[in-house]
Amino acid sequence: MLVALTLLAVTAALIGRLGVSRAVVSASVRAVVQLAAVSLLIAAVLRSWWATAAFITLMVIVAAATSARRIGGWGLVRFTIVPIAAGAMPVGGLIVVAGTVPRSEVAVLPIAGILIGGAMTATSLAGRRALDELRNRFGEYEAALALGFMPRDAVLEVCRPTAGQALVPALDQTRTVGLVTLPGAFVGVLLGGGSAAQAGATQLLVLVALLAVEAIAVTVTIELVAVGLVRRTEASRGAA
Repeated sequence: MLVALTLLAVTAALIGRLGVSRAVVSASVRAVVQLAAVSLLIAAVLRSWWATAAFITLMVIVAAATSARRIGGWGLVRFTIVPIAAGAMPVGGLIVVAGTVPRSEVAVLPIAGILIGGAMTATSLAGRRALDELRNRFGEYEAALALGFMPRDAVLEVCRPTAGQALVPALDQTRTVGLVTLPGAFVGVLLGGGSAAQAGATQLLVLVALLAVEAIAVTVTIELVAVGLVRRTEASRGAA
């Protein structure tokens, strides 16, 4: 089935001339390899808090590297890790400290993964969109400087109006939950034997937590762009 679905995605990409056929195949293969490795490691990781913490740290680093590559290059990892950690860590910590989820490795690790993944997506979208806006509307940036704006304020004047679009996927998922989709947390609790009420409560926690995480990540990312820490190198501009 996985092979058939991959071929279907590749065929659709070829028909649409989307230019991502190889990316679809490579992403599918990587997912198989990575999940196989995680499946072998997860039992060992969940035996201790130290191993769980180390695995969560690895997830943050990989997420930062992925966002950095999407935005402008591997060299941005030391900066993209900031919005991801700033979004996921306080929200995840609040959830655990409040006792909303059991204080066990098997409960904390999946929640951390969901929050880190949301922060990664928001960081990538916000960073790419902000830098695209700055490139396409560079004349407006220069005009703002000519009017006496500081460089940071001039960048925000150009990038901030569209920054919220990075939250559109999370907002749409939250608005349509139960009407259009039944997301993974809801289905997972049901498959695990929980009641529909428990599944709904879990999914609400995840969705609202993701909104908080991604709002923080977008805000921090835009600020990093504004102060010039997140930017595209000449090589990445040429590739774009």
